[in-house]
Amino acid sequence: MFRAFDACCDNDEDVSPPKSPRRDLGNSSDENSCQMIIDNSENVLKIMRNLYYHKEMCDVYLKISNKEYAAHRLVLCASSDVFQAMLMKPEWTEWRESKIELKELPQCENVFHLFLEYLYTGRILITHTNVIAILALADKYIVKSLTRLCLNYMSKHIPHAANHNQLFSWLQYALNCGHKEVAIMCQNYIKWNFEAVANTPDFSNFEPEIFSNLLQQNDLLIYNEMVLFNCVSRWLDLQEIRLKQLGLEQNEVDKHMLNLVESIMQSIRFTMMSPAELADLILLPLVKRYSSFFLDKMALGMAYHFGTLKGDKEIDPVQFTPRLYTCDRYSTILSIEKVRDLPSYHVSTFVFSTHMSTCESDSDKISEWTVDVYPKGVWFKKCLLIVWQGTLEVPEEIKPTVRLSLTCREPKKEDFKVRVGILLYGLQGGVQHVLQVVEKECYFNPTNKIMVVDDLLPFEELNPPTSKSHKYRSPYLIGSDQNELKINLIITPLSSL
Repeated sequence: MFRAFDACCDNDEDVSPPKSPRRDLGNSSDENSCQMIIDNSENVLKIMRNLYYHKEMCDVYLKISNKEYAAHRLVLCASSDVFQAMLMKPEWTEWRESKIELKELPQCENVFHLFLEYLYTGRILITHTNVIAILALADKYIVKSLTRLCLNYMSKHIPHAANHNQLFSWLQYALNCGHKEVAIMCQNYIKWNFEAVANTPDFSNFEPEIFSNLLQQNDLLIYNEMVLFNCVSRWLDLQEIRLKQLGLEQNEVDKHMLNLVESIMQSIRFTMMSPAELADLILLPLVKRYSSFFLDKMALGMAYHFGTLKGDKEIDPVQFTPRLYTCDRYSTILSIEKVRDLPSYHVSTFVFSTHMSTCESDSDKISEWTVDVYPKGVWFKKCLLIVWQGTLEVPEEIKPTVRLSLTCREPKKEDFKVRVGILLYGLQGGVQHVLQVVEKECYFNPTNKIMVVDDLLPFEELNPPTSKSHKYRSPYLIGSDQNELKINLIITPLSSL
């Protein structure tokens, strides 16, 4: 037999399977080769599935509440570091037992069969309602591959979770268990889509500490500060309802609510409200109820607008820092339709104006802006540059980038500082949302009138290869045919106070 095998080969080279079979699969059909890679992995998976479904040769039983799951020590130990320690190390009382009782949270009990099936088959059904329970089991039993799958699912379905009242439970779990990337993505979604999130039933589940931290952020996206005040007031009303449902005495509820109002409303920037809005606050039931707290804040706002704050060093400078306000005073919508059909190096130009002060006494200060958006790359044509040494030829250059150029049309003589926020919209599951925010702080003056942002979003998102152009749908495009680029440009003045 061995001689016959040797005879079929042209030389004595090693005929053992290569170390990386997948790399050589493409050559396995060569008729002149005596080597062939056999991929029988599907059959192996079938055997593993049969072991799980038919409960053959089980040597350990996992009991959870009133349910019992038959399993195999080998599979459990190979898949989970915790099961390996539990079933293989003498220090654990379970290592000799054939029946092991596990304590799981109720929501984890409901998906334990899915978790166990994954250990055998590598397949699992993940939804927005069960992903946290599955992730909790993966974290508890250190099944790293499943943890990665769950986190990847969450990172791609945050708008869906928000639309189905799961976002705050996702955020809470991610923060508690150290999944920082997903936690940041959830927090960003809340900050950049705050009004939509505040109108969901899930809003009442926002933890006070996390909520307070979010309200301190400058990049919180909101129509104006008055709208934010109303959202926070609604959250406070929901918290009072929850406290009463817990059966607390009224004096305990009142004490807790006072602490909540003072800690949460401390982050509202009353100076960013107009005098008319500040005057309207006094009519609100919440303000009347806690008037001793709110009157000082409202007085601060009025003093700011009437210019009587100069020299006061005890005031938190954050009070004079505008957020990303989407009202017409500071922002404009830029919409480019049929993006995929635009020619290369196309430029869309927009002209608009914004107020250059948050103070009511300076409401007449307005700046004119020109915005150029290059969604299909930038082409610098060949030109001649005249310098004192003579004339230089500048060769053409093509930059594959999505560029936004902002020009101040008539800048002041002195420097003025602004924060520019560029909001990019996306679409997921029919839900339009702010997908990404790009922020820049910059100074404008007569010699520095232009701000340029390259790589606003990945060039390939709007310009996929020809082979994929008719199939690919970029998450950065919206509309019924997902072929519209929507940008919200916000320019807010940064106070020198």
